[in-house]
Amino acid sequence: MPRLVLIDGSSYLYRAFHALPPLTNAQGEPTGALFGVVNMLRATLKEKPDYAAFVVDAPGRTFRDDLYADYKANRPPMPDDLAAQVGPMCEIVAALGFPILREAGVEADDVIGTLAVAACRQGIEVTVSTGDKDFAQLVRPGITLVNTMTGSVLDPAGVVEKFGVAPERIVDYLALMGDSVDNVPGVEKCGPKTAAKWIDAYGSLDGVIAAAPEMKGKIGENLRAALGRLPLNRELVTIRTDVAMPLGPAELVLRGRDADTLRGLYARYGFTQALRELDGGTAADAAAEGTLRNTAAGYARSGGGQAEAADPALAAKGEYRCVTTREDLDAWTARAKAAELVAFDVETDALDALRARLVGLSLAVQPGEACYIPLAHDYPGCAPQLDFDEVLAALRPVLEDPAVAKVGQHGKYDLHVMRRHGIAVRNYSQDTMLESFVLNSTASRHDMDSLAARYLGYTTTRYEDVCGKGAKQIAFSQVELEHATGYAAEDADVTLRLHRALHPRLEAEPALLAVYRDIEVPLIEVLARIEANGVLVDAEELRRQSHDLAKRMHEAEQKAHALAGRAFSLESPKQLQAILFDELKLPALVKTPKGQPSTNEEALEAIADQHDLPRLILDYRGLAKLRGTYTDKLPASINPDTGRVHTSYHQAGAATGRLSSSDPNLQNIPIRTEDGRRIRRAFVAPEGRRIVACDYSQIELRIMAHLSEDPGLVAAFEGGMDVHRATAAEVFGAGSPEAVTGEQRRAAKAINFGLMYGMSAFGLSRQLGIARGEAQDYIAAYFARYPGVRDFMERTREQARERGYVETVFGRRLYLNDITSRNQGLRAGAERAAINAPMQGTAADIIKRAMVEVDRWLDGQGARAAMIMQVHDELVFEADEGFVPTLVAEVTTRMQAAAALRVPLVVDAGVGNNWDEAH
Repeated sequence: MPRLVLIDGSSYLYRAFHALPPLTNAQGEPTGALFGVVNMLRATLKEKPDYAAFVVDAPGRTFRDDLYADYKANRPPMPDDLAAQVGPMCEIVAALGFPILREAGVEADDVIGTLAVAACRQGIEVTVSTGDKDFAQLVRPGITLVNTMTGSVLDPAGVVEKFGVAPERIVDYLALMGDSVDNVPGVEKCGPKTAAKWIDAYGSLDGVIAAAPEMKGKIGENLRAALGRLPLNRELVTIRTDVAMPLGPAELVLRGRDADTLRGLYARYGFTQALRELDGGTAADAAAEGTLRNTAAGYARSGGGQAEAADPALAAKGEYRCVTTREDLDAWTARAKAAELVAFDVETDALDALRARLVGLSLAVQPGEACYIPLAHDYPGCAPQLDFDEVLAALRPVLEDPAVAKVGQHGKYDLHVMRRHGIAVRNYSQDTMLESFVLNSTASRHDMDSLAARYLGYTTTRYEDVCGKGAKQIAFSQVELEHATGYAAEDADVTLRLHRALHPRLEAEPALLAVYRDIEVPLIEVLARIEANGVLVDAEELRRQSHDLAKRMHEAEQKAHALAGRAFSLESPKQLQAILFDELKLPALVKTPKGQPSTNEEALEAIADQHDLPRLILDYRGLAKLRGTYTDKLPASINPDTGRVHTSYHQAGAATGRLSSSDPNLQNIPIRTEDGRRIRRAFVAPEGRRIVACDYSQIELRIMAHLSEDPGLVAAFEGGMDVHRATAAEVFGAGSPEAVTGEQRRAAKAINFGLMYGMSAFGLSRQLGIARGEAQDYIAAYFARYPGVRDFMERTREQARERGYVETVFGRRLYLNDITSRNQGLRAGAERAAINAPMQGTAADIIKRAMVEVDRWLDGQGARAAMIMQVHDELVFEADEGFVPTLVAEVTTRMQAAAALRVPLVVDAGVGNNWDEAH
């Protein structure tokens, strides 16, 4: 059947503009939206449709403006950077051979609707390429919607699943909800769920209107108030299918592309991959050299701006085999043994890697060539599978062979599972999640599905596709082998393809390659060992603390009731609003997005000096958080097999490179309060062992001294001074550090750390409880004494604006897409990140390097000591009591040698029977 693709050009231009960073070419011309549209068009051409058209809105009024004077009245004018890309877009579209359609008096939607319905009647299969939900009303047998940006496809069943109504009722659905973008007011408070519910109950918009008199409650009142405008709404949201068109569907034939025009346009706008494709990957390379310069110079080269496969073969469907015979198993293990690189992936019965059991394992040796080896599928009628132990025995020589390189996607999980099944995987040398993360930590999510879509143009089979979701989800062991093979083998295959697409980009950036190769990859196995070691937790101590917290929460609640003069729920924002602002008449200094008085932490802190109740509520919340997050939950996290708590560390969590942890999160246990420190007392050493904590002292301030090269700051650290006291002596003119008061030191500490995090005079004034003018004087005095810090900040902001990213000492990058934003708030946030990220990221790099070196040394020490936690700038160990002095000496030496800065790194070490004592 012939196929027609109708492209909603206006929709894609706007969506690409807002989805991509502010790319520019070498001449500074904006190219971001253009880049997204061109990639979409090239993907469409690869599908070889019989007919196609690129449809855009014509200038001027349409019939909808005549129907409703305020139609689209609140829509802002097209941004200048976007308007500048419309002309080039049309030039490229025409040169690619697409007919461009625009009809006066109607919208692009109506042109598409008319052609789609006409083509469908003529037996032509229609695909509407759009991201606009309004087009769902056109869907029927023969007409589908495709969102090229997300890869999603909507047929009639898909429309029902997504919107809750059939395509023929989408107009009614839209009329009820209205459209804020087009300034079409719907029924107040009627969202998607209510609109779908009404249509399901009453059959149509007319049925809803007829039932309006009997509708109960506020929503019924809102419906009755909107009855007069609903018929007009229906007319406004209905896509016309009867526009008089100069061309019929069968006349929308693609013309031959104008290669010379395209070559010039691609070179001008820096579309390197498109140039390679146009010229067969040869002549274009030289022409494109140096033409691509976005605001993140090199953003596209590093993977930030590309949303396409470097090699079209990487986007093709693969061929997968289910291994159920010994002959097949031997053949695949032989292929894996001989392969340059093997991708592997495990399927299990649980998400907890330290408790999960293997269900199957997949291997890939070439892009498009992968297998799945089922081990524990147990649904009725399942075909015989190979013996579990026999398969592991056959795979062990390959997986444990250091000569066979392995690649995975977030492979730490797989390493845990294989270790628990008796296989210590060796030479795990590549990880696609980390390749993506190091290339650009903010460009994309780093899960396999997102990376495949972004870098391969490939839509993966998702877990829900084979297992279902919600209450009906089945275990993977219940999935039929055919479907399990397609899903699991694809995982290994796509992982190998992603490595082929991502690693050359890293190799093109030597500093990023070094971060990946020397820091992130070696850390995978280090973190796996820390997680497997776990930490011993005293559950009884936590239960005692939980009981005490509950008692104190009750006491705080009783005091709050007494202060308010009546009982109320401390958990209810609405009741708190009534007590604080209506009854006690406290000022509402912080508002919610909807303009209501806020009762969040910031709001309560702002009025805590005006009445005792806000502070009491804050104290209550602090106790409740400790109890709910730690003292109640940590005992439930104890692994029954090991008797220990095993957290999970995330390398690709924080954009700056900082590690985070979850299940449970051990990074955020508070240490500034006695209650927070009590929780650390429950982290204990077993009999005959001690807890050792080694913590970098003021590492980010030391990095600031290194980066700024400020003589005063460098001298303070080189002299081993208390830098906060030294800063106070300088800023407050105390004469000498010894003459500094405690209050002055506290203020200097706030300034030192606040400036690193972009704190303003307003923020400093609130933190110190002083006037804003006084805070500004402190900051001015600080910069007068440390001019190198001010120069560093100004220099860093300027470099961030020029490059679009900042770097750590070791070359890790943080891209800042908002650094040139017209939105002052977004731009200011990016500038704060530009100052902080080099310090926080360098600190992360340093402790990661230290962990790798310490782990190498520990490997030769047997069971005498183990690394059990990493928390911010601190490493925590468990060691035999007699081995502690050696451990402290060796670990502090390696931590201090993890970076060569202009000022010395200092590590403080503590020892105790529990984590709190070790501080």
